[in-house]
Amino acid sequence: MTNKTATQSNFFSSIKVGGWTFISRVAGLIRDIFTTNLLGASIFHDIFVVVLKIPNIFRKFFAEGAFSQAFIPIYSEYLGHKDEKGSQDFLNALFGILLTTLFIFTVLALLFAPIFILIFAPGFYFDSQKQELAVNLLRIMFPYLALISLVAFAAGIQNSHNKFSIPAITPLIFNLSLIGSAWLVAPKIGIPVMALAWGVLLAGFLQLLFQIAPLASIRKIPIPKIDLKNSGVKKFFILILPAVIAGGIAQINLLIDTIFASLLITGSPTWLYVSDRLIQFPMGIFAIAIGTVLLPSLSKAYAQQETHTFVSQLEHAFKLIFFLAIPSVIGLILFASPLLATIFQRGAFLWVDVQQASLSLIGFALGLPFFMAMKVLVPAFFSRQNTKTPMLIALLSLFINVILNYLLAFYFELGHLGLAIASSISAIVSVFILGLLLKRDGLVSFAGVLSTFSFKVLLASIALISFLLIFNQYFNFELFTEMQRLFYLSAAVFGSLIIYFGASFLLGIRPTDFR
Repeated sequence: MTNKTATQSNFFSSIKVGGWTFISRVAGLIRDIFTTNLLGASIFHDIFVVVLKIPNIFRKFFAEGAFSQAFIPIYSEYLGHKDEKGSQDFLNALFGILLTTLFIFTVLALLFAPIFILIFAPGFYFDSQKQELAVNLLRIMFPYLALISLVAFAAGIQNSHNKFSIPAITPLIFNLSLIGSAWLVAPKIGIPVMALAWGVLLAGFLQLLFQIAPLASIRKIPIPKIDLKNSGVKKFFILILPAVIAGGIAQINLLIDTIFASLLITGSPTWLYVSDRLIQFPMGIFAIAIGTVLLPSLSKAYAQQETHTFVSQLEHAFKLIFFLAIPSVIGLILFASPLLATIFQRGAFLWVDVQQASLSLIGFALGLPFFMAMKVLVPAFFSRQNTKTPMLIALLSLFINVILNYLLAFYFELGHLGLAIASSISAIVSVFILGLLLKRDGLVSFAGVLSTFSFKVLLASIALISFLLIFNQYFNFELFTEMQRLFYLSAAVFGSLIIYFGASFLLGIRPTDFR
C-alpha cells in the first residue's frame, strides 16, 4: 500500500467509524436524558455514575487502554509478516490469560466490594446508607468489566484486520439497554437505580454475543489456551505493565476527579458527569475514531519500516484533529448552558443544575483540543511498541492533576469547576511533552498545523465566534419550552456548521488537506 493510499484509507475509515460513533453518542445523550430525568442530580444518580466508573476504569486497563495498546502492535506485526499460525497461537494464548485474569479479578471485586468503594468513592463509604447502595450496585455492575473487556479484545482483532464498523456500532447496544431499563423497568420498582445497574450487566452480555459473527467471518475466533511461553505473549507482558498507566491517562485523571467529587457537595459528581458526556461527544466522533484507525495503521507501517508513511499518516491525523477541535471548543464554551438545558433540563434535573454543569463543561472544553490530541500522539508511541515513555508522562500528568485538584477544588474553593480545569491543565502538559519527544525523533513536525492552514482555521473560527455571540444576544434558554430550546439550538448548530465549514471552504481548506 502506497503512502497516499494508506492515508486515504485511514481518512475514509475514520469517517466510517466517526459516523457510527456519532449515532452511538446521540443514543448516549438520549440515555443520559432518561437517567437524569429519572433521578436528577440526586444522591442516587451520584452513586450510580460514580460506581459505574469503577468497572469502566478497570475496563480501560484490561481492554481499550493498556490491553489494546499493547495487543494491536504485536498482532499487527504477525499480520504484517503474514504469519497465520503464529497470529492464531498468539490470540489463543492471550485469550486464555485474559479469561483467567478477568475471572479472578471479578470474584475478588465481588467479595471485597466495600473496599473498592472505600478506595474509589470514599465520600460514600462513611455513610452507611450510601455505602450499602453503592456496594449493591457495584456487585451487580462489576461483572460488566469482564464482558466488555472480551468485547474490546474482539474489537482489537477486527480493527487489526481493518474491520471497524462492528466495533463502532457495539456501544449502541449499551445505550439502548440503559434507555430500556430507565424507561420501561425503573419506574415500576421501589429503587429505580437498581434497574439501571441490571441494564448495564445485560448490555455486557448482548455486546459480547454481537462479536461472534464478525470474528467467525474472518476466521479469528480465539480458543482459550494458557501458554506463557508464546513469544508474542512474552512481548505483550513487557509492553502491558507500563501501558497500564500510559494507556489510561485521561481515565486515571477522571477517576481522581471522581474521588474528589465524592467529597464535594451533593450534585458535584452528576454535574461533572453530564459535562464530561458532552466533551466525550466530539472526542468519540473525531479523536477516538481517528485514533482507532490510526493505531493498527501506524503499527503496520512501523513493522514494515515505512517511516515516510508513518510520518505522513501522523501529520494528517493531527491536522484533522486541530481542524475539528477548534470549533468544538468554541461551541461548547459559548453555548454551554443552552446545550445542557436542551439535553438534560427536565424532570428532576433543574436549571440550577444546568448552571453548575456549565461551569465544569467550560473547564473541560478548555482542554478539549489536548484531550483529542492525545488520541493521536499516544498511538504514535504504542505503535512502535514504546510504552515506557507515555507511562512516565502519564505519571507526571497524574501528579499534576492530584495537586491541582486539591488546590483548585478545595483551597481556592472552585469545587467541581476546579476538578475540570485541573484535568485540562494536566492534558495540556502531557501533549506538549509528547509532541516535543516525537519532534525530536523526527516523526512529526507539525508543519501542517503551524502554517497558513492554521491562519485559515483562525479566520473561520472568528467567523464562528461572531455568529454565536450575535445569536446568544437574542435568546434566553432559561425561559424557553423544550420545543423552543430544541428549535433554536438546532438553528445554532446548523448555522455554526455552515459558517465554519463554509468559511473554511472559501479560505481554501479542502478534504484533500487531510489525506
